Amino acid sequence: MKSNCVKIRITAQQAALVLVALLLFPGSGQAQNAQIDQQSRASKQRAAAPNLPTIFVVGDSTANNNANGARGWGDPFVDYFDAEKINVLNRARGGRSSRTFITEGLWDKVLSEMKRGDFVLIQFGHNDAGAINDATRARGSLPGIGEETQEIDNLLTKKHEVVHTYGWYMRKMIADTKAKGATPIVLSLTVRNIWKEGRVERGSGKFGLWATEIAKSQGVTFIDLTTLIANKYEELGEDKVKGLFATDHTHTSPVGAELNASLVVAGLKMLSRKPLNRYLSAKGTAVKKEKYGRLSNRRNGIQTYLSAA
Repeated sequence: MKSNCVKIRITAQQAALVLVALLLFPGSGQAQNAQIDQQSRASKQRAAAPNLPTIFVVGDSTANNNANGARGWGDPFVDYFDAEKINVLNRARGGRSSRTFITEGLWDKVLSEMKRGDFVLIQFGHNDAGAINDATRARGSLPGIGEETQEIDNLLTKKHEVVHTYGWYMRKMIADTKAKGATPIVLSLTVRNIWKEGRVERGSGKFGLWATEIAKSQGVTFIDLTTLIANKYEELGEDKVKGLFATDHTHTSPVGAELNASLVVAGLKMLSRKPLNRYLSAKGTAVKKEKYGRLSNRRNGIQTYLSAA
């Protein structure tokens, strides 16, 4: 069944030209960001076809953001897949941690939409290091991947709550996804624009290590997106990377989101079983390992291959 919604896609060549224009001619960045932003918004308006499998993106504002000129990677990610073959639903929500995405009922909403044969990309950590109990956010999870708990009277929600570790919340989402007959895929965090001696920060805290250990213990796929992005940033250099961010060092501009989305696709295509390759659009198919070279890096025992172009 075909959707009546208008489908607007950016070709691989157009995306490449936009990125090159931003990097080589920084003054054109605002116009290029506006172009990608408009196309990204059009993609989000597509209606999901109930007879097709669905990819859900679950995370925070680095995946879904439209504030102050920022854009999350989950929006342009849609265009790397053929809408006639698979739905892509960006269910990430700004400001949420693995804990609050669950406690606010956002995860239950995703579960209500999920069915056998779907895929769920899970990425949390940027907000999990926040305060566990305060009157403004109360979103932090306990550090680590163990079974520790802490009981609180939540100052924000005014409810009694048992707070768990980052690992506990991630394992719950993985288990729930499996119970639905869907496939969970864990991603490490996007990279912040923080540099020291020519090297960009590779992950915030220990969340990359924890995400790796969680995926391994649960027997699910893990994509080391942090390394993919960090190596690309260092290849571009600090000055050029500034144009990939909006108003702070965490949230990407539309062009930065486009780059991150392409690297998520590259990571998916590097998986041994390549579960999503058959659903790719022409734009997604154009993202090839050959284009990215074979620049190997070992991080937490994981071998990854990333762009050297």
